[in-house]
Amino acid sequence: MSESVSGQEPAQDEAQGAPEQTGAGTGAGAGAPSRRTVLGWGGAGLALGAAAAGGTAAVLNSGPDMVSAASAGAAVPFHGEHQAGIASAVQDRLHFAAFDVKTKDRAELIQLLKDWTAAARLMTAGQPVGEGGYGGLPEAPPDDTGEALGLKASRLTLTIGFGPGLFAKGRFGLEGKRPGALIDLELFPGDNLDPARSGGDLCVQACADDPQVAVHAIRQLARIGFGKTAVRWSQLGFGKTSSTTPDEQTPRNMMGFKDGTRNISGTDKAALEKHVWVGADDGSDWLTGGSYLVARRIRMNIETWDRTPLGEQEDIFGRDKGEGAPVGKSKERDEPFLKAMKPEAHVRLAHPDTNNGATILRRGYSFTDGTDGLGRLDAGLFFLAYQRDVRTGFVPIQRNLAKSDVLNEYIQHVGSAVFAVPPGVRDKDDWWGRTLFA
Repeated sequence: MSESVSGQEPAQDEAQGAPEQTGAGTGAGAGAPSRRTVLGWGGAGLALGAAAAGGTAAVLNSGPDMVSAASAGAAVPFHGEHQAGIASAVQDRLHFAAFDVKTKDRAELIQLLKDWTAAARLMTAGQPVGEGGYGGLPEAPPDDTGEALGLKASRLTLTIGFGPGLFAKGRFGLEGKRPGALIDLELFPGDNLDPARSGGDLCVQACADDPQVAVHAIRQLARIGFGKTAVRWSQLGFGKTSSTTPDEQTPRNMMGFKDGTRNISGTDKAALEKHVWVGADDGSDWLTGGSYLVARRIRMNIETWDRTPLGEQEDIFGRDKGEGAPVGKSKERDEPFLKAMKPEAHVRLAHPDTNNGATILRRGYSFTDGTDGLGRLDAGLFFLAYQRDVRTGFVPIQRNLAKSDVLNEYIQHVGSAVFAVPPGVRDKDDWWGRTLFA
């Protein structure tokens, strides 16, 4: 859960500025007649794809611009070799949702993914979905629910993943395309997983600097998918607990410690290629340029931690609480001397040197979901780890942590899911999952 499990967190290409506009408008007030009057939402989804193709020029991720992209309201390019939201500079807010696919029709699922892509293309550019939230026929619901009207793009990124269930035999003809690295995660010692907060056929990670923009994005996709998908579980997150921009201040987790110090930088292309992006020789051609995502909901025993002496807290992490320096060092980014730490220290157990070089890219967020009915905060870390191969990334690190990390006395993994994350959408004619279904 800490910085070495934080291990690395690459940043995806991201540049400031909304995609350039051409010709016909795609937001509210677009001139084309609405097809929803005849076909309902499904027809509107088809029209939405055409509107997006005509109204938004393809803008490729040409290179990370980690500092300038953080300026208020900036738009992150949607098109590129890799999906945005992985190596991109980490935003302040998260809305993550896992979906069950309800339709049994392969063609209907493909159309849904096309409709979702068209909507994502608009929303990440700061535009409303379809014909917008008002101005249409009063007898029909608007294409956009409207709560993000007038808000800027806020660096919104939308990242999709495909769960193991999508590849089950007899569902969509994909059983021969399940990657070997898309494993069913084992039950690790100490896990107390809630099935209602685990798994999923699809996932969408929405990150933005404005929480309303992130929530709006998931809401629109769930609405478009009505009848074909259903939200299985979702998680709101705040206060990023890791960073892909090492020149910025390292965030702190709910335990008050800096987290993600040794995360992969979004500008470190060599590290991203080695540890995050799936390669052409990894056995799944359709996933080349993509990644694998492990999502874990980690509940913290906040009240117990808050009564733990400072010295003990620092020994548990292997860093001091003020500066964040490793044991025996003076600066946060000093190279840790692992043998100076206690054998059960979290940083020591999660470090790549302790795990045969296993390295992951972290995009974690804090969460608080009220109380548990006993007066205790339901709070902790929503852990998101991207890697080239789950079997050589998350699994060995978590096995090591589950075995002897003293931090386990204060945390418990209560939700879990794994997804294959396809490559990026290259242009206006491309869509999420095209390489898988081609």
